[in-house]
Amino acid sequence: MQAIEISLTGLDVEWRRLEIISQNLANADIAVSGKAAPYQAQHLLSGPRNDFSTYLDAGHSTSGINVSRLGGVAEYGLQAGNASPHLVHEPANPHANANGFVAYPSIDHAEQMVSLVKTQRAYEANIVAMNTAREMYSN
Repeated sequence: MQAIEISLTGLDVEWRRLEIISQNLANADIAVSGKAAPYQAQHLLSGPRNDFSTYLDAGHSTSGINVSRLGGVAEYGLQAGNASPHLVHEPANPHANANGFVAYPSIDHAEQMVSLVKTQRAYEANIVAMNTAREMYSN
């Protein structure tokens, strides 16, 4: 896999991570009524497309890594958070239970914003790597 293709896989994964973070922030203040479970924060699981052992090449002791086997980054799936809902006493809210409490998702805005900034930086790093590779290939 070429360097540009590897950066593109990174861009795809980081874009998806941005979508997940935005969904978490959009659903942070959504109350649920009755027995419905509130929204759970989602986290994107990602990593190398190939197993690490496939990168090692025992036949080439000088390089140690067979670059022809590089596969970029892949999404492994979503992991839902397991935090219990945040209960707020709002007896006038139509979503309130018999005791006057409304269940909101336990989503930490600060944590989501930190993840957003980290993801943005990773996205930018992939763009820089892709542009650098393009410049190297053109010369």
